[in-house]
Amino acid sequence: MGRYAPLLALSPLVVLLDQWTKWLVVHRMVLYQSHEVVPGWFALTYIQNRGAVFGFLASQNHWWRLPLFLGLAAVAVLLLALYYARSRPEQTLLRNALALVLGGAIGNVIDRIRLGYVVDFLDCYVHGHHWPAFNLADAAITAGIGLMLLDGLLEGRRRAP
Repeated sequence: MGRYAPLLALSPLVVLLDQWTKWLVVHRMVLYQSHEVVPGWFALTYIQNRGAVFGFLASQNHWWRLPLFLGLAAVAVLLLALYYARSRPEQTLLRNALALVLGGAIGNVIDRIRLGYVVDFLDCYVHGHHWPAFNLADAAITAGIGLMLLDGLLEGRRRAP
């Protein structure tokens, strides 16, 4: 299991936490309900994102939008798995990053298949200017991509003379 431990442990953990928090939001809040957590900075706000990143294509026809998103997600999951399989044993940071991205992608795909949209609820803002709402899967994807970039920088330094 060693080489695949992050994939077999971290990815399912991300999926479980993501789906559990979304379940809590759906069952304890009504759509567009908001609870301020840190005044002026952060709230829990229940949103249904029918589009992609930042609601992209949300107003388009569901019958072609859903297959497009699911197809792109399937390709992304396949590419992530291949990248993971080709990683070197010492690339622990990269493997953890890929596991985070994969877990996040799967969490959002589950929503799209089950609900036809993604449940978003983390609402960050400053002085009324809101970042688009997101969820734990999105946060895992973002953290994973950040760690992949960091790994790339560190890899470049390790190889530099």
